[in-house]
Amino acid sequence: MTQILRWLSAISTWLFRSKAPVPVEWQPEWSHILTANVAFYRVLSEEDKALFEHRVALFLATTAVEAGQFEVTDKDRMLVAASAIIPVWGFPKWHYFNLKAVYLLPAAFNQQFECGKADSRITGMVGTGPMAGTGPMAGKMALCRSALYQGFANSKDKHNVGIHEFVHLIDMLDGECDGYPERFKEYAYSIPWFELVRHKTNEIVKRKSNIGDYASTNRVEFFAVASEYFFERPQMMKDKHPKLFDALSEFYQQDVMAIEKDVRVKRKQRCPCGSKKRYKHCCMPSD
Repeated sequence: MTQILRWLSAISTWLFRSKAPVPVEWQPEWSHILTANVAFYRVLSEEDKALFEHRVALFLATTAVEAGQFEVTDKDRMLVAASAIIPVWGFPKWHYFNLKAVYLLPAAFNQQFECGKADSRITGMVGTGPMAGTGPMAGKMALCRSALYQGFANSKDKHNVGIHEFVHLIDMLDGECDGYPERFKEYAYSIPWFELVRHKTNEIVKRKSNIGDYASTNRVEFFAVASEYFFERPQMMKDKHPKLFDALSEFYQQDVMAIEKDVRVKRKQRCPCGSKKRYKHCCMPSD
């Protein structure tokens, strides 16, 4: 009970605290973490890798990454920041002005942010339930740490909870979370988009689609789930859902096909970070 009270106290403190931006100095080991864990980063040119790192640093300077039950690691920060940068990579001046902090929990949680309960099935939350409106949770995001890690460890399963939740934030930036990012496209284009969503949702319901079932929940979740698919398996989406692929390419202003060329380094090969060590002794994830 004492441990639970301490945890709830930590969350309460986090809810009401506001931090001023703190400049972030890039550390060389952070590049190794990104190389080992983020396929999107691995396929960038050296110039674009430097730009990605710059944008990660800017994100971390304005957004806190915190936890109440464990110490936040550099890997935690890198994966949260990568989740934020990937969907807005086509928009160099993008800033998440509707986000103040990301709070990590060790496992799935419920609406009260409790892990290990019968209803603890949430892996990410932003802008809904207790995080909606102008209350103390406004401007916050909660993520299950293990799910965040899994999203990057398996780049072929079409799931990435970090990207999913940041896509929701993008959707909300026009003042309404409706499954259509007006900040990306003029609202005049919404009619054909929503018609495509309706068609694809019907396919999911009829079990005639490989898009995750959760996408059929509503238009908001369809946009987030489809975006996960787009960034993880672009070639598969292009082959199976060409109109959806084209629409998301237009939304995000990105050519994501290079991700398909990413090949996992074998354990005994030289590490791609340039250390000259074997991958298994350098940047290969241990978890």
